[in-house]
Amino acid sequence: MGNALKCALLSLSLLITVEARGQIPSLATCTRSANLLACVDHDGNAYSVNTVGSTIYLRGFEVTGKRYWAQTSSRYGQLTFFTGLASDGEAWVGYTRRVGWTTINRFSSSGGSSGKFTCSRITGC
Repeated sequence: MGNALKCALLSLSLLITVEARGQIPSLATCTRSANLLACVDHDGNAYSVNTVGSTIYLRGFEVTGKRYWAQTSSRYGQLTFFTGLASDGEAWVGYTRRVGWTTINRFSSSGGSSGKFTCSRITGC
């Protein structure tokens, strides 16, 4: 599975489980406005998160694979469904289910990857 998909899933999980901060020095430098969060890490990977109502739009660039990617997520109560596409043709789908302070995340991609991971506000992912 590409780093773009991992980054997108982790970004989405972090947005769902904790409020995004203006800057996290060890991870990335971010700029935030009312609806948009744009970040660049120390390796040059970049991503942005835009929220419109209950829809979240993620866009990014992965330095290692030299590819762009986009993901759209729609929230329905405690469930968030997402689909994504990278410039090399990889596509992915999945969902995040919120249970209290925990999120349960499942995904699969056209590259043959699939998985499940759980994140908690207390213990992380």
